[in-house]
Amino acid sequence: MDITNVLPAECISHIISLTTPRDACRLAVVSPAFKSAADSDLVWEKFLPSDYKLIISNSVSSSFLITSLSKKDLYFHLCHHPIFINNGTMSFELEKETGKKCYMVGARDLCIGWGSTPSCWKWTSLPESRFPEVAELVYFWFFEVNARIETRILSHRTNYAAYLVFKFGKSTDGFRSTQLASAVYVEGINDKKRQGLFLDPSRNTPKLFHDRRDGWMEIEMGEFFNKNGDGGTLLCSLFEFDRFGTRHGLVIQGIEFRPKKNADALTYLYI
Repeated sequence: MDITNVLPAECISHIISLTTPRDACRLAVVSPAFKSAADSDLVWEKFLPSDYKLIISNSVSSSFLITSLSKKDLYFHLCHHPIFINNGTMSFELEKETGKKCYMVGARDLCIGWGSTPSCWKWTSLPESRFPEVAELVYFWFFEVNARIETRILSHRTNYAAYLVFKFGKSTDGFRSTQLASAVYVEGINDKKRQGLFLDPSRNTPKLFHDRRDGWMEIEMGEFFNKNGDGGTLLCSLFEFDRFGTRHGLVIQGIEFRPKKNADALTYLYI
């Protein structure tokens, strides 16, 4: 029996909306009737964050995203094209598989130790950066970078990880085998779990950073489970760990907060 001959299209769309974006895309190739139901706004409205209209209206993006795109096109637009909020110092996008929220706090919105001192840090632009400015370490003997984000704007019941998005300039020094410490924790809670990491590890040290394939590298700084979004302010810190010494050449685009994938997670959905 063909279910499309029994159930109304609205009912099929409602059933599909209870699945996932991946499932909806798979069901769309079953038959023309399923494609019509799976591509409907009723389905993809469910996959978008409940506050997506507010997020877009507070961004520097044009309102055409809401008025001119179907909900499915809007969903994938937000997966592939981050929009800028908080006066352009933070970006927002969706994780393709789940529709969970992802944010990157740009360098200008980070708290960088001595970041306003030209002899220590310089602010420059790079074509591969999504933000107008990035921070480049000129010369300094102490290192500290902090980010903060409200848990209420993150997706609920989601395990997030924070990633430093960085690269090295043409000339760099002081980071080879230098261990830094990172911590991700809720403000006011004293159970800070620090972890050591190397941005430029020696040959015998495991490399924990990854190539993002967008001209930048990233390294995980820690994780946090956002249960109901009422945790308060999430803080993320990276600082000197085991020794002082001059260093230069590190370029920071920002710190990204996105859902952490399991080791056996499926590959991204390609549309």
